[in-house]
Amino acid sequence: MDKKLRITQIKSQIDRPKVQKRTIEALGIQKMNRPVEVVATPQVLGMIKTVEHLLKVEEIN
Repeated sequence: MDKKLRITQIKSQIDRPKVQKRTIEALGIQKMNRPVEVVATPQVLGMIKTVEHLLKVEEIN
C-alpha cells in the first residue's frame, strides 16, 4: 500500500522564483488553503522538499 500525503499551500507564491511556482503547479495545487492528496513517490517528495516552506504536509492513513 502506498503512503498518501495531504498537501496544503499555506504561504503565497507571490515574489517566489518561477521554479517554485511551477513546482507548486506540478503538485496539483491550484489555490491556497485547498488541500490536494498525492501518493508519496520519490519524485513527489523531492518536489515537496523544494517548496516545503510554502506548504503544510500531513500523512493520510
